[in-house]
Amino acid sequence: QVQLVESGGGLVQPGGSLRLTCAASGSTASIYAVTWYRQAPGKERELVARFRIDRQITYGDSVKGRFTISRNNAYNRYYLQMNSLKPEDTAVYYCNARLKSGSDSWGQGAQVTVSS
Repeated sequence: QVQLVESGGGLVQPGGSLRLTCAASGSTASIYAVTWYRQAPGKERELVARFRIDRQITYGDSVKGRFTISRNNAYNRYYLQMNSLKPEDTAVYYCNARLKSGSDSWGQGAQVTVSS
């Protein structure tokens, strides 16, 4: 099993930046990919960025060029650097780990609010 804890959410003005952290613990060697998702009220969950163990990275169209996903392998941490934030980026951001077994682990979510 893998446990995930997100941190770094908060309130930021449009055009500002935030960095989210997903700290993984447990059987981290079983992780196949880590994905950041987000969900805004009344909207479907949306893929934001994915980091796969072969280092393939995928971004959602709405965040390309503004967000960057990275990993600190030594500390089992995954980051989502968010720049040029817009009000439409407001959502709860979730960290997901897809394991090699095919099962999923989820963090508790981090609220990001972009507002002046």
